[in-house]
Amino acid sequence: MRPLFLIMLVALPACAPGALPGLRSTIMPVSAQDNARRGAVEIAVKGDFPALLSDIEAGGGPSLERAFDAAGVPLGDRPARRLQLSGDLALYESNPGALVTSLLLWGG
Repeated sequence: MRPLFLIMLVALPACAPGALPGLRSTIMPVSAQDNARRGAVEIAVKGDFPALLSDIEAGGGPSLERAFDAAGVPLGDRPARRLQLSGDLALYESNPGALVTSLLLWGG
C-alpha cells in the first residue's frame, strides 16, 4: 500500500502542469520562455549575490526588486515574500539555487 501511495504522490504533479507556475515536471517539455525566465532570475540572483543577501536582510532593496521583477513576483505578494526570505536567510546564504527556485515558484 505504501509504495503505491509514494508513486501516486510523485506522479501527481505531472497531472497538473499549471499547479506549480515556473516549475515543470520532467515529463513536460520546457519552453524557450521558461528557459529565458529562469536565466534572467539566475542572473539577477547570482550576478550580485552579496548585495541581494544584504537586501533580504534589510527587508528590501534594489537587488531584491530586480530579482522579483525577473521572476515576475506580483507587487502585492512582495511584502510577504520579503518576510519569508528573511526568515530563511540562512538557507539562501549557502544555496543560491534555492533562492532562484523560490523566486520562480512565487513568480507568474
